[in-house]
Amino acid sequence: MAQNLRLAHLYFVLLALVAIGRWMLSFRVPYQVGTDKMSIVILTIFASVFYAAFCRRWRGYSLLQAMGLAAMLAFFGQLVILLSTAASYILGLETYFNDPRALNVPAAIPLLEALGRRSVGLASNTILNSIVGMLGWALGALLPADAK
Repeated sequence: MAQNLRLAHLYFVLLALVAIGRWMLSFRVPYQVGTDKMSIVILTIFASVFYAAFCRRWRGYSLLQAMGLAAMLAFFGQLVILLSTAASYILGLETYFNDPRALNVPAAIPLLEALGRRSVGLASNTILNSIVGMLGWALGALLPADAK
């Protein structure tokens, strides 16, 4: 886990930038126009594919190690989403994080229900992203053996 956390520094910087960008867009651009411009989920999917591929080829990661790394990236991405959702409710702000469409509901819902939905997303996206890591690991075979 410690090795994965060290490797993920770039991802954490990008995650912070995308989360901040998503917050900023929330106050300036309607949800349907801007939500896909700064997506934590999409960032995490691409990061998982690339990290798993590169770690397979150049760090010798096994399939399970790559899947674990991808799951860790997804966990932290989903944790940012959950915490941003909670902050949006607690601060009384309308953001991309508590928009009904982001929560897959037709109308606004209370905080605890939103956090329940986000908790399901945290678990399911972490598992699904480990599968994305498996795909990235498989694609790592296409990379050259040395980093030159």
